[in-house]
Amino acid sequence: MSLGNTLKDFFSTTQETREKHYNDKLRSHYYKTNQKNALQSVKEMIDQTQGMTVTSVSEERGEMSVNIDRPRKGFLIVTIISVRPFETAVDFTATTNTFLPTDFGYSRKVIIDLYKKLDQKLPFVGTGKNGGN
Repeated sequence: MSLGNTLKDFFSTTQETREKHYNDKLRSHYYKTNQKNALQSVKEMIDQTQGMTVTSVSEERGEMSVNIDRPRKGFLIVTIISVRPFETAVDFTATTNTFLPTDFGYSRKVIIDLYKKLDQKLPFVGTGKNGGN
């Protein structure tokens, strides 16, 4: 990761995952399941996480909104897309509510922690372009 990306991450209150992210830990994760099961598993995982509350779920679009109340206030969007039968991508966008220009890596940590929990809950295929690591 370059110095520019490190500084950009440090002076940010938002992090999101995507296919070709420069940070390997923030690449899209793929699971061997369908969209409905992935959505249900993510909802259960978030319901069991202290300080997080699911505010809305759109099964048709595969999206979920989550309020984060502890330890810092923030907001999370979860996007779940079925790319093939029984192969589903899960992406997160986390935003921290703060008056400072940085959240000191909190939004990145939230995403990484959620991926670790989800990797244990669903059969993990890989990261990046169609799970090809």
